[in-house]
Parts: sequence; C-alpha cells; structure tokens
Amino acid sequence: MNNRPILDFKAHSASQECWVPLVSFLRPGIPQRPVLPSSATPQISGVPSIRHLFGKWVGNHSPKLPTLFVPALLIALLSTLNPAARAQKPTWRQASDAELASLLPARAPVEREHIETEARTASGIVNAHGRFIAGVVLLTAGYSADGKYSHYLIVQAPLRIGGIAIKPGDYVFGWTRNPAGDALSVHFHEAATGMLLGTTEAHRIAGPGRIESLHIWPPSDKAFIQIGRFALPYELGEE
Repeated sequence: MNNRPILDFKAHSASQECWVPLVSFLRPGIPQRPVLPSSATPQISGVPSIRHLFGKWVGNHSPKLPTLFVPALLIALLSTLNPAARAQKPTWRQASDAELASLLPARAPVEREHIETEARTASGIVNAHGRFIAGVVLLTAGYSADGKYSHYLIVQAPLRIGGIAIKPGDYVFGWTRNPAGDALSVHFHEAATGMLLGTTEAHRIAGPGRIESLHIWPPSDKAFIQIGRFALPYELGEE
C-alpha cells in the first residue's frame, strides 16, 4: 500500500477568503486533523493578522497567491516598523589624512584673527553621511589667543563632551592642568565669538600608551578625545 502523503487543496468559495493547502497522512489508525476555518486561526497577541493587514484583497483578487508570499511580505513590513531598525546610527571611522587636509584650514578663524594650524597634529572621525568631527593644534605664539586656546575643532554632528552639548559649528578649546597633575580642566568656546560653552575634565589614561597632541577616536573604539596622556569622553547625539 502506498503511504506517501497526499496533498489535498480545498476549493475556493465565497465563504472562504483564501484557499488553504491540507496535508493528510492516510495511515491506518491515525485520525486526520480537522482543518480550522480562517476565523478560528490563533493569533499572536499584539501582532496584526494577515487578514487585518491586507483585508479581502488576498481572497477576492488573488486566490492563487503563493503561500510563501504573504508571510514573507508580512515579515518585511514588520521589519520596517521595528523602531530598533529605524534607530540604527551611522557608522563612524577614523578620517584619513587627505580628508582632514581638505577639511581643516591652514589658518583657523578664531575671533578676530586667523591662526596657523599644525597639519601633522590633525585628527578626526567621519560617518557614512560624510559628517566630520575633527580638530587640529593651533600655533598661537604671537596671537592674542596664546595661552587661552590650544586646539581648533570642527563639529558637523551633535556632540556631547563631558556634559557640554555642542551643536554643529566651529570651536576652540584650551586646557589647564589641575594641581594634582592627574586631570586637565578643558574649556570650550565658540571660535567666531570666543563665547564660553562650558568646562569639563579630561582624566589621565591608565597604562602605557602613545602620547598624542590630539587624537579623536571613533566611538566603536574608545569614544574619547585624547590630549597628550589625558582622555575626554564624548557621546554622539541624534543627527
């Protein structure tokens, strides 16, 4: 006797909005499962049914719609509604020397002066949208900014440094070492006006490491701005 499964397709009718493939295993002693009507199909709480999403279009206009099409379409729709998928942030990477050279000025506009910058100290990060956060050391000798500012900073994405909210724009910052020598007090200003945005602390980096005049690390790596042996943590905001 041939015991292979037999595929039985229920006919489409006005009382049934879509056809349902039935698989019956005709084996002696094993009762066949009854086919539940579409109204009795269990639903997961909080998840809309296919019937609710697509109405009667599936039943009235496409009785021969492939059975795998509707679940796949539902999954695609739900994935676009997923807030986590929509909230993905762009990836940041270290900016190249060529990118920094094209972005940072040879003479930075600081208040009423144009101060030379030291190109070899330039550092920054860039995201997939071409937004930069980059800085460079200012050569302030002979300028009124000497002793006040040490670095020039270009910000093209919302940023928070040690509790200071920084909007896209051009900035300068300087620092003083605390009496204990284990932290720097860093003050941020608008480059054009010199207006103080706020002051925060950079703490000594534990363990051995390279001393750099400036290094802006990508958030996936260390998420801080390095000044010498000191680190200034930052957080990226929503664009």
